[in-house]
Amino acid sequence: MRPWCANAREVVVPGGEGATVVLAHGYGMDQASWDKILPSITKANKVVLFDWDFTAGAEDGDEARYTFARFADDLIALMDERDVRGAVLVGHSMSAMVGCIAAARQPDLFVHLLLLCASPRYINSEEEGYVGGFEEAAIHGMLGAMESDFQAWVKGFVPNAAGGAADDMAAATVEPLERSFLAMDPAVALGVARMIFLGDQRPALDAVPTQCTIVGVRHDFAAPPVVAEYMERRMTKAGTDVAVEIVESVGHFPQLVAPTRVAGILDGVLLRLRHKGLSNGHDGTEEEDTTVPAGTEVEIDGGIDVTT
Repeated sequence: MRPWCANAREVVVPGGEGATVVLAHGYGMDQASWDKILPSITKANKVVLFDWDFTAGAEDGDEARYTFARFADDLIALMDERDVRGAVLVGHSMSAMVGCIAAARQPDLFVHLLLLCASPRYINSEEEGYVGGFEEAAIHGMLGAMESDFQAWVKGFVPNAAGGAADDMAAATVEPLERSFLAMDPAVALGVARMIFLGDQRPALDAVPTQCTIVGVRHDFAAPPVVAEYMERRMTKAGTDVAVEIVESVGHFPQLVAPTRVAGILDGVLLRLRHKGLSNGHDGTEEEDTTVPAGTEVEIDGGIDVTT
């Protein structure tokens, strides 16, 4: 069965003594999505980048590939291949939950997870009091639109997800994001989308052994701040050391729209790890609690149409 990981590379600055940072992009994107924050990270740190290969055509028997567990296994295999241990993982969107599962399966891989625009469950559950941001009917409508006319769906979905109507920076991301989304094989894109939007990874939050920083965006319709708050509560209850940062921006792609803020949060994580002596996976002394309170809950705009 084909692996998901492709095009892995390392960026190493001679003399750099910082942590190894692994950048794992989200759905519909590739490693170029990190270009705006890469210069900041590579000043002192080794960086590992790779692509989730959404471009290869679907094959018979591929159904078993479309699980978060399979993505996690492929991430672990890549870390083994690159001899990476004690790294900092920045996982965007779907890759955040992939990173959580990988960390639970192999705790020595990462000393910190930065979970960017993460969501363990996108569908609301009134019975459980859970707000994921979408009604189930809307998700099925979106998947139907993808299956019917993938290109038209991309043209409608990407500007909404990028927050392109909100400001010039967000608007500038729409065209490159559309190209990236359209590079996906439609059948593969649909299979991964079903995995993401219909799945429920909330139980995985109970088993994360690694320090985490959850980074949400104030106006992200795909993963609103209330989801970050839920993750913090559940992970804290399970014993995970969690901090939350809410970026005052728009859309689901802050590494493109607010790269300075994202890079600053990551720099803070790396600085704290250096002070604790953990950047290379060594135990250090306890430091003062630097947890950032979760942002104030905001009303979710249910008027965004994800089907077009």
